Order: sequence, then C-alpha cells, then structure tokens
Amino acid sequence: MDLSVITEDAVLAAIAECDALGRDAFLRTYGFDPAREYVLIHDGVYYDSKAVVGVAYRYVAGRPLRAREFSGGRQTVARLLERLGFEVAVNPGAPRLVARLRQLRTASTPDGPARHQPLLLLWAMGRARRRLPRLVHWSQARIELGELLRVHGRPASRPRADYPFLALAGTHLWELRGHTGPVPAAHGDAAPLRWLDEHDPAGGLTAWAYELVAGSATARDAAVAVLLDRFFDPEETARLLRDVHLAEPSDGEHADTEPAETYRRLVEAVEEGERRGDDRRVTRTSRESPVRSAQARRAVLVRSDGRCENPGCEGQPTDVADDGSALLEVDHVDDRAGGGRDHPVLMIALCPNCHAVKTRGRSREALREILRAEARQRHSAWAELWPAPPAPA
Repeated sequence: MDLSVITEDAVLAAIAECDALGRDAFLRTYGFDPAREYVLIHDGVYYDSKAVVGVAYRYVAGRPLRAREFSGGRQTVARLLERLGFEVAVNPGAPRLVARLRQLRTASTPDGPARHQPLLLLWAMGRARRRLPRLVHWSQARIELGELLRVHGRPASRPRADYPFLALAGTHLWELRGHTGPVPAAHGDAAPLRWLDEHDPAGGLTAWAYELVAGSATARDAAVAVLLDRFFDPEETARLLRDVHLAEPSDGEHADTEPAETYRRLVEAVEEGERRGDDRRVTRTSRESPVRSAQARRAVLVRSDGRCENPGCEGQPTDVADDGSALLEVDHVDDRAGGGRDHPVLMIALCPNCHAVKTRGRSREALREILRAEARQRHSAWAELWPAPPAPA
C-alpha cells in the first residue's frame, strides 16, 4: 500500500475527526486497536498513529485503509508522519515508564550503583501519589532530598541533592522550569549548586509520568518495584517507602481503576454531547452565553483529585473549604465565549490564586500556554489508563 500519497492536511483532517468523535469512537468506527508502540503527538495530545494514518488516507484516496492493509511500525507509519513534520513518540503508557526506569544509568560506587537519581524519582512518585504539586522549587526540594540521601544513599556517596535534580533534567522522566539559559552539567563541585541557588528552578516528573503514577496504583507499583529491585536491598525497603510516602495508600485513596473509570465515563458523556451539538447551545438572559458541560467540569475535578493543576502552583494546594470540598475553580484554558472547547482536554482545575493570575495577571498569556499543555498531557495520560475498546464484530 502506497502511503506516500498522504499529505499533512489529510493527517490534520484525521486528527480533527478523532477530536470530534472521541478516541474510543474513532477507533471503533474504523476498526483500529490502540497504538501499541508509537503515538502521534499534536498540540500536546497523544493520538493512535496507525489509526490516524489509515483515516488520513480517506482524505486523499476516497476511502480509509483497513488495519490489515498496512503496517503501523517504525519504518512505515512513524517515518511517514515524521516526514510530514509531525512528532512521533513511543507509547507513553505504564510499560514505557517501566522501560525508562530500567534504562536508568547511575554512577558506580564501592557499595554498588549510586542512589541519587532513584531516590529523587521515588520522592517525586510519593508526591504524585499524594497529588502534591507536580513541580517543586529547588529551595524546597533540597532539604527533603538531602535528608533522604543522608539516610538511604550509599555510604561512599556524598548526599548531594543538586546532582539528581540536574542529571535527570530534559529526560522523559524529569523536567525543570523557571530558569533562564541552558541547564548546566550535573557534575562539578560548586558550579551546579551555585546555578540552582541562583535560579531556584522548579523540578518534577514530566506530566505523563506524574499522571500515570498518580492515577494508577498498578503503574505506580510497577515503577517502584523496578527501582527497589535495581538499587536497594530488601531489608531497607520498608523504611524507605515510609520516608517517601509510598508505603500505604493515602486516606480515602481510590481503588486503582475507580478514578480512571469515572473520568472515562464523564469524558465519553462530554463527547457524546459534542456529537449531539450540545456544545453549540446557548442560554439567553440579557445576552447569549455558551452552555457548559457539567460532566466536563466533574471530569476535571476527578482528574485533579482536589489539587491545583497548575504545575507551578505556589498557593495552598492542600487547603479545603469548611465543608471539606476542594478550593478549586474549573476553567477553560481558551475562553468558552471565544470558542474554547468545553472538554477536559482544554480545561484545568485551578486554586483561586492561580485562576486570578490566569485571568488577569501580567503573566497570564505565558501561564495559559503552560496550562494548555498541562491539560492536554494530563488528559492523554488518563486516557492511557482506559481499557481498550472492544474489537468490532
């Protein structure tokens, strides 16, 4: 099958159709399975690469390709999409997280592999399980990480929290924000620490890794098991897991599939409403206002688990109202009145302070770009937790 006839515009049309139908309906309609290895990333959203290419063929040849008519591997679909200027990545589900952790390379010490990076990742996973802000400033993190390294690091290693904070930057697992210029090399006696103290960047798990760890106990347990097996002795793990807050479920923590299943059902209700045209309805009082989906708002609140979704939130993310409800305001990244989509992929849960900055702060335009990417990545990560749609009859 000649895929070379497919154009950039045809791929964009297939992506738009997927957005309109919803992922599950899109796959069911055209008879494709979810992507096993490679995904297409467009505007921060993950798409099933083979399905998109198969449907894109319809826009240039008059009919879609069936899944059995072509291969979806690296040399076919991935190469075509990259040639057309699209980003293609390995499927970011739980297997990818486990694979990345298995590939983690650390320095050797007389006592065994160094533990700086594993301890940083376990600490960040503990934060994700408790739904603490994804990004935390170096000035705060250095205290907690330094203590972890002193207690659980190798005896021959210095408890330098600056090393893992920088060494993992730019990988698929860890990111830094809030600094200017390039990130320095992690090695060196004083320069890395001086740079961190001067810039005080915020670091944390990348959005897809954070959402997998926070939203799926199965994914989290698999990730933690890899790090424990590779870097720690069995007799050490009980205290270590307590110290990084991974020992036991939090009070009220949901069963593994419950929040993801709730989120899936709400998103499906939103997308069904879009197909009916509910998102185009308006209410009329003194003026017309777009109707807003209650299911979309509830889905975002489920996803947030009561925490502000601004990755750089510096407010009080654990505070609650008198009735115990979260102090969160669900907002559209792109204003609804201006045509913004009423869907969790472009909605965000914000604390009152972050909402005010996003609405009228001087940095609102820059923050909106951050929140747009954050909402898309969080939604895509939760979509990875959903069961695959049934095969067509």
